[in-house]
Amino acid sequence: MTALGPHALDLVEALTQLELQRLAWLYCHAVDRGDLALLRSLYHDDAVDDHGGMFRGTADEYVAWLPKMLAGLEATRHTIDSMLFVVDGDRAQGELVNTAYHRVGGREIVVGGRYLDSYARRDGVWRILHRSLVMDTFEDRPATEVSGFIGKGVDWGTSDGTDPVYARLDLFGR
Repeated sequence: MTALGPHALDLVEALTQLELQRLAWLYCHAVDRGDLALLRSLYHDDAVDDHGGMFRGTADEYVAWLPKMLAGLEATRHTIDSMLFVVDGDRAQGELVNTAYHRVGGREIVVGGRYLDSYARRDGVWRILHRSLVMDTFEDRPATEVSGFIGKGVDWGTSDGTDPVYARLDLFGR
């Protein structure tokens, strides 16, 4: 078992850490681009997602609930600020510090929190088994309008298949 604290990584542990990091990055991409098929593929069939009082249920229920929760938002951006994983064979746990930005109705809602995750490797593939959200900070502020040369002529992202990533990066096709 790996533990927290400095130690030399062997190749297997380094690859495992990278696989778990990639899972976290894929989650952010899937949520922000509205790629529900990709999002669902990140969870085991018996997984549970617990976003506190907002939502608690199976992976299928979470993927069905998310579009309703995000409906009406003009923009979202989820980032992982830091990640720590502890691995024990085919199970792992992670604390992922995150920032979730939401723009709606002239407001910016920014939540700083952590995903407290349990993972399982089945058939050689790591997926989320249990995710719970902990909120550490919350900001609600007026949205800033783009003006002047900043942002002029730059495309805006979308939370669907029309996002510029799909037109500009053909390997990202959905």
